Amino acid sequence: MAHADNLYIAASVADAVAVLADRAGTATPLAGATWVMRAPLRREPLAHSYVAISQIEALQRIDISEDEAVIGSCVTHARLAEALAGRGDLAALATAAAKSANPAVRQAATVGGNLCTADFAAADLVPALLCLDAAVELEGPGGLQRLPLQEFLSLRHALPVGSLLCRIVVPRSAARSAHARLPLRKAGDYPVAIASLSIEQDDKGIVTRAAVAVGSVEPVARRWPSLETALVGRPLNTAWIGVQAERLAEEFTGRDGIEAPGWYRVKVLPTLVRRAVEALSAQTA
Repeated sequence: MAHADNLYIAASVADAVAVLADRAGTATPLAGATWVMRAPLRREPLAHSYVAISQIEALQRIDISEDEAVIGSCVTHARLAEALAGRGDLAALATAAAKSANPAVRQAATVGGNLCTADFAAADLVPALLCLDAAVELEGPGGLQRLPLQEFLSLRHALPVGSLLCRIVVPRSAARSAHARLPLRKAGDYPVAIASLSIEQDDKGIVTRAAVAVGSVEPVARRWPSLETALVGRPLNTAWIGVQAERLAEEFTGRDGIEAPGWYRVKVLPTLVRRAVEALSAQTA
């Protein structure tokens, strides 16, 4: 393991956790570094030191079974999109990974970085994982801890010293899923709003379970329970669902940003829900 005053290259998860704990909150894990590299543009200070984790083999794994997909935190967006291609229940996550940012960033940006960057409201993977009921696994001085993703999002600013996000666990199901995003420009732009959708239907086409997650509209991505409730018990109808999304969109308080005002993010949300439903329908066409 190589190290310097401001950079330590960890050889294992245990090694990384030990160094993060020893440096008592002054060190930050470093993998793809796509967010860190742009810190000067955001006029943000760099961390006192970094613990590089991208060479840890255990964090590079993708294991997919009939029951779950287990994704290492250092898996890049590009690798994730390739590994999940053609799996209908995980299509939202595959699309999110394949469409985020631009090709160069997708080759470097990691799943863990996308989830841990608390100040990045427009992260594509977060709503996709939320609608798939994902959980995260953290390693720390106290051992292994598994948390539902929504809980992790609320705690990530104040995790115990030495904590390291190691794996994301996504349950497999009979559902189909889709992901829709609206960037202001086609390439290299953060999305104004994101809608991710996972649906299960019976043999008559009636929705028996719905999960909807929204990203980039508010500072933190979250599920949309009222729309989920409205969808259950009915056939999957794009126009009707769009009307329900318009009716319920006022539940969101859009964040103002350089790329779009808050009211616009909320206004386009029903359109993205319709696009996600259309994508679901196209999967069975």
